[in-house]
Amino acid sequence: MAAKILSGKDFADAINAETRVEIERFREVHGRSPALTVVRVGNDPASDVYVNKKVKTAGELGMISHHHHVADTITTDELLQLIASLNDNPQVDGILVQLPLPKGIDERVVLESIDAKKDVDGFHPVNAGNLWLGHETLVPCTPAGVIEILKRAGIEIAGREAVIVGRSNIVGKPMAALLLTENATVTLAHSRTNDLASVTRRADILVAAVGRAAFITTEHIKEGAVVIDVGINRLEDNSLLSDVFSDDEIEKRAAAINSRGFTLIGDVNPRDAAEKASHFTPVPGGVGLLTVAMLMKNTVTAAKLRIQNL
Repeated sequence: MAAKILSGKDFADAINAETRVEIERFREVHGRSPALTVVRVGNDPASDVYVNKKVKTAGELGMISHHHHVADTITTDELLQLIASLNDNPQVDGILVQLPLPKGIDERVVLESIDAKKDVDGFHPVNAGNLWLGHETLVPCTPAGVIEILKRAGIEIAGREAVIVGRSNIVGKPMAALLLTENATVTLAHSRTNDLASVTRRADILVAAVGRAAFITTEHIKEGAVVIDVGINRLEDNSLLSDVFSDDEIEKRAAAINSRGFTLIGDVNPRDAAEKASHFTPVPGGVGLLTVAMLMKNTVTAAKLRIQNL
């Protein structure tokens, strides 16, 4: 039986509809909508796409959004001054600095300068600590989106064995904390894990966040597992399509490569996942769509928490 595809669009649409209602309620009570400010440094084309999507979605949901686009010649100190002004602005509820930052800017210092109460990316050490302690906090958007997918798809988490491949601060580590909170038994695997396939084959829920195209193959997947693909990679070689895509998908992907030079693929071989998993998330159209939806939800949460603590 072919695996069931978990469409990110369906889940994102549902979350956005709920967030829109929360924004309307907030506006009725407080006289204004929650406000998100996005800071983008330089002219990275991918960052431009991501930022425009975030600002557009915020506007569609009725949120206030501002976009500070600054040149890549800005210094770390100048960027810190901008963030300090946003921290002090009572009309700003959420602050997001789009990554990656240009070379020469200290990313860690910049992210840690954001007021933890306005850190809608959930990257600040205070929020990371609260997450591991099980306290109410702002949670990184991508792993939070994965939990939403699992819950809304009716997939049991408690008591299941979950394996995450990838230990980044953005996905892997917070993913582990969230799955532990949901009472899964969690293994965090990585590039130094011995015999990775034997570890991942134990997983009832397998989350791939390693940043390597089609790295997870049939040998890594337990029969009937739920496979969540967090990776977003570019595939530029037509000759590799038959290794990773089903026959009905190859033509579409080849057309994408021919027209724009690449097609997107995750960290999981989609053909193998379709044949062996019970459920899996596609790339594109999977977890990535939840990331923006959870950012909007985080901004509303930040606005509520800030007003409660004023």
